Amino acid sequence: MKIGFIYAGQGSQYVGMNQSFYDNYEQAKQLLNRINPSIKQLCFHGPIEELSKTSNTQPCMVTTAIIATKLLKQAGIEPIITCGLSLGEYSALYASGVFDEDTVLDLVNYRGQVMEEAVAGMKSKMVAVIGLQRELVLEAITKVSSGIVEVANYNCPGQIVIGGQIEAVEEASNYCKELGARRVIALNTSGPFHTSLLQQASERLKEKLETVHFQTMKIPVIFNSTATLLQENQSIPNLLEKQVMTSVYFEDSIYKMIDYGIDTIIEIGPGKVLSGFVKKINKEITCYQVEDKDSLEKTISLIKGDNEWNKEK
Repeated sequence: MKIGFIYAGQGSQYVGMNQSFYDNYEQAKQLLNRINPSIKQLCFHGPIEELSKTSNTQPCMVTTAIIATKLLKQAGIEPIITCGLSLGEYSALYASGVFDEDTVLDLVNYRGQVMEEAVAGMKSKMVAVIGLQRELVLEAITKVSSGIVEVANYNCPGQIVIGGQIEAVEEASNYCKELGARRVIALNTSGPFHTSLLQQASERLKEKLETVHFQTMKIPVIFNSTATLLQENQSIPNLLEKQVMTSVYFEDSIYKMIDYGIDTIIEIGPGKVLSGFVKKINKEITCYQVEDKDSLEKTISLIKGDNEWNKEK
């Protein structure tokens, strides 16, 4: 069994997240009591409107990732390679040893704030294009004359997210339908993330990254903006700066994992969105998901075997 970890991005948060970890595991309790108390309050009690603000969601989601990663490691389950979707890339870098807990939480707190501020008052839209090949989505975008619209996410075969200025996205959506898209679904997002309209956030993030200490990577990470491992001519700060305003190649990243020999993937974070993408990319991959006590213990039992896990408990 060759295991890869994938980490969820924002969008699947819910009120009550991390509560069962806190109630059942000392490591989780210690972390949630030590870090900014507003994170525990938002995770446990919301309200969902506050939890869903970009500046709040990001540290809350990464807190889940830290706890789950530590508990899996404690059970003897670690990845040989990892990646994340958007925000999830920061959790992947934590798992790889590049960031410690405090650094990654401070960084995503800042990232969330600058992203939120960059899109404040911006008239934008994001939509998921269903059932259209990426070449045709790109063709539709090239026809747009009313403003900026770009591919934000290559999620899986038949699902691509585009974002940008409202009129431009609507124009591109119409072209996508003309070219054969089955559906175009508007997404509930606060801004056109992973497009060039986030340049301001990218520039501010660059300044922050210049102050961050990057530790040695112990586990390989596949990066969003390239769908490759770190190359000799690249740096992690540069890739993170770029990531916030360029396309996320999640589908390609999973293919890279498969090329690496991965046959089992554990999705870490609320919900099973990424597992759904993986199944559309390759049905042969075994997927598990960890977001709370029950899903953690189920995953450990299935991977290590019921008898072995129960004996250790």
